[in-house]
Amino acid sequence: MTVALGVVALVATATVVAVEYGRVWRRGSAPLPAETEDPIRAAAEAAAETAEVVLVGYREGSVRENALLNLLVSFFGTFIVVRTVTTLLRERPRVGPFQNVVLGRRHIHHFVPGIVLAFGAGGAAIVTHNDTVKRWMALPFGAGMGLTLDESALLLELDDVYWSDEGILSVQITLAVAALMAATALALRLLLRGEQEVLASDTAPR
Repeated sequence: MTVALGVVALVATATVVAVEYGRVWRRGSAPLPAETEDPIRAAAEAAAETAEVVLVGYREGSVRENALLNLLVSFFGTFIVVRTVTTLLRERPRVGPFQNVVLGRRHIHHFVPGIVLAFGAGGAAIVTHNDTVKRWMALPFGAGMGLTLDESALLLELDDVYWSDEGILSVQITLAVAALMAATALALRLLLRGEQEVLASDTAPR
């Protein structure tokens, strides 16, 4: 089940990237493979143009859209990094700046700083009226969510089940939340486009 969720997430992401890249290549200034003697250079030009489309789209997006995208990227990116680091820490005492934190006889799990980070960023986003702050607070909030949900099985079982069969639940919950946020981002985009079309036509002079 967990592998299936991961495969679906990777395939969906790769499909979105490939489709957008293909659209930009067909409609952009880069020559198509059949129209050039240097398809590698054309592919690189299309990739650069695709990146420009993403950047412009991000800049022109609403605060809600950008905040949700920041949240999704930060959340899933943190989860991937944390899983990688914890796996490496099973075989060595330190990985770069990361190591197991022990106070006395108590192992401090990474859901602790995750909760603190999410609460702090969420509180800051609530009390501020600055849209730029709200947009960027989504990054630490997403990171805090990633740290916390990566150990959600521990919180549910009240036991250190991170590497046990029960610990797989953390991965399943994280993938489910990532899929939900991605679907929400897509739905929000579609709804905003619908509003622009419908409300614009309703307010047009008759």
